[in-house]
Amino acid sequence: MRLFSYVVARDYGFAPNPFFGVCTLATCKPKIRSAASIGDWIVGTGSASQQRQGYLVYVMQVTEVMSFDEYWNDERFRQKRPNLRGSKKQAFGDNIYCRDDVGRWNQQDSHHSLKDGSPNEENIKHDTKTNRILLSMDYAYWGSSGPEISLKFRSDYGIDICCARLGHKSRFPEDMVNDFVGWFRSLGINGYRGEPLDWSKTP
Repeated sequence: MRLFSYVVARDYGFAPNPFFGVCTLATCKPKIRSAASIGDWIVGTGSASQQRQGYLVYVMQVTEVMSFDEYWNDERFRQKRPNLRGSKKQAFGDNIYCRDDVGRWNQQDSHHSLKDGSPNEENIKHDTKTNRILLSMDYAYWGSSGPEISLKFRSDYGIDICCARLGHKSRFPEDMVNDFVGWFRSLGINGYRGEPLDWSKTP
C-alpha cells in the first residue's frame, strides 16, 4: 500500500472529480495515474497561494482502475460527461476523452478545452500521456473546507506529507502511511462534503 501526496493547485471539482458518488482522477497528474494501483491512497492538499497549505482537499483509496475508453463507455459514469450548460458539477465533468475509429483522441467541450470549445492539444497530450483513470468509492472530498492535517504527519516521520511545489511525493515510511490512514479513518468522514475552492471564481 502506497500513498501519493500532491498539491491541488486548481480546485474546480474537475481533477479530482468527487461527484455522483465516485471520486475520479481522470485528467492531470499523469505520473500518479501511471504509478498508483488498487489499494493505494491519494492525498490532495491545499496550496500556499490560497492560504490552504497543510489542509486536506481530498483523500481517496483507489478501488478501481480503467482506461479512457472504458471510462467513456461505462454507463455508470455517463453523468460525469461534461455539460457546460448544466449545473457546476455537470460543467466540470471529467469524462472527456474517447478515441475515434482510427485511434485519435476526441476531447469533449469541457474545462480542458479552449474557450471556444475546440480541442486543447496541449491538454490532450498531457492528459492522455497516461491512459489510466483512478476511481474510488472510498473517499472524502472537502474542497475549500478540509481539516488541517495533524502536525505529526508534517514533522514526526522525517518527511512532510505535504508537497511544497508542483509534482508529488510517494516515498513515505510504511508506519507513516498506516498512521495517516488510521487518522483519516478516525475523522469518520466520507463522500462529498464541501464545494471546490475555485467555484467562487465561476458564475
